[in-house]
Amino acid sequence: MNGFPPLILDFEAKRDTDHVLAVFQVDGFWGAIAKSNFTGLRYREPVYRTLRELAISYFDDYYNLLGERTLRKYSAPVNLTRFDQLNWMTTEKPIWFIAEYLTKIHHYPLVSDAQITRLHRVDENLLRAGLVGYSKK
Repeated sequence: MNGFPPLILDFEAKRDTDHVLAVFQVDGFWGAIAKSNFTGLRYREPVYRTLRELAISYFDDYYNLLGERTLRKYSAPVNLTRFDQLNWMTTEKPIWFIAEYLTKIHHYPLVSDAQITRLHRVDENLLRAGLVGYSKK
C-alpha cells in the first residue's frame, strides 16, 4: 500500500513484550516504521546497512518498566504476502496466525550471555523520557 513490500521484523525480549516493526529498504539501506508506548521504539530512517544494525539501534531504548534492558533477539524479515490467502489486510477476524508464525521462526541473538550479565538498568531520566506519552492499557 505504501510502495514497499509488506515486510515485518520481530524482536524477542526477556521479561518484556516482543515488538514488531514494518521494515523497508531505500537504496539498499534499512529503515523501520513502528508504534510503541516507548518513544525510542518508533520510526528509523533508512540508513542502516544490515538488519542487525537496524535492530541494535533499538537496544538502548528497549527496556521494561523496571528499567531493565530487555531486547535479546531479532528475526529475518517476514513477507506478509505469505498470508495473502488468509486475507490478512482486509479480514475482520483476528490475525493471530501472524503472531503464531513469528513465535516459530528463527531469531538471531543481539547480545551474548556474557554481555547480558553486565547490562545496567536505565537511569531514571531515560526511563521517564522513554515514557513520554505512555498510555496504560
